[in-house]
Amino acid sequence: MAYAGLDLGATNVRAVVADDEGRMVGTDRRPTPSGPTGIAVTEAVLSSLRGACEDAAVEPRAVRAVGVGSIGPLDLAEGCVDGPANLPPSVGTIPLTGPVGELVDGPVYLHNDTNAGVIGERFYAERSPDDMVYLTISSGIGAGVCVDGNVLAGWDGNAGEVGHVTVDPTGAMTCGCGRPGHWEAYCSGNNVPRYAEHLHETEELATDLPVGEEGLGAAEVFEAAGDDPLADRVVERVADWNAQGITTIVQAYAPLVIYVGGAVALENPELVLDPVRERLDDVVFSNVPELMLTTLGDDVVVRGALASAMTDGTGDRRRFSG
Repeated sequence: MAYAGLDLGATNVRAVVADDEGRMVGTDRRPTPSGPTGIAVTEAVLSSLRGACEDAAVEPRAVRAVGVGSIGPLDLAEGCVDGPANLPPSVGTIPLTGPVGELVDGPVYLHNDTNAGVIGERFYAERSPDDMVYLTISSGIGAGVCVDGNVLAGWDGNAGEVGHVTVDPTGAMTCGCGRPGHWEAYCSGNNVPRYAEHLHETEELATDLPVGEEGLGAAEVFEAAGDDPLADRVVERVADWNAQGITTIVQAYAPLVIYVGGAVALENPELVLDPVRERLDDVVFSNVPELMLTTLGDDVVVRGALASAMTDGTGDRRRFSG
């Protein structure tokens, strides 16, 4: 018998298989199709699971449970993704729990990707209190929240969309969702270059960055920090917005630990996390949590999905007897 975890992202589909002791014995990774329909994405998910099973020399019917961490928005009642924001509109609905459940002989636990992340940290991290958060700062921003030992999914599976809290009531930047002033509009990997352009125009800072050109990404902005006045200003302001967003999480949920992942944080920890740590004492009213990088790197979602499969969907290590 075995367990499996799936990570459905806008760019890649990943699958892992573990044996009864929880040791990973099979993996698979492939690109996420951009259509033409959601069924094509479902087929890629099933193919990735079959590939990981083949790598592990395990028949899919021998898999006793599967955890899935997925892009959203989710429809938990239907077990699908309904209109993912980062795939073409033609994709529409992506069925998940039904097709995956037909492939294996066990339950399928569906979570949004950040909830899978907090499940992973809860299961694998040495420091895993009952009150903790996994925050991703990547192409978007979101959080998986665990309170009193319970992962908060929300009635539709979409709790934790903290990237869409308003941090700037003036609404200087518009989020990808079309609404002004959201945290994600300033600090996500997709929007840092747009914010750099905004600051360049409004504050008239000198820069060697190719502002407004297609090739400018968040990586280039962070790489120029320390040598470029505009890049330094972007890093400073992003730290302010991140501190405000993280403070909102702290005051709402009182976590003892916040694990941070996502490409923006993982690739620039000194520029993203260190300045926020310096600010939290001044802005948090209650307990200041420990803020640290995820212990699982970019495997956090797929490992969390696997941990979900091994613990009846919870991430609680006490539920795994392997």
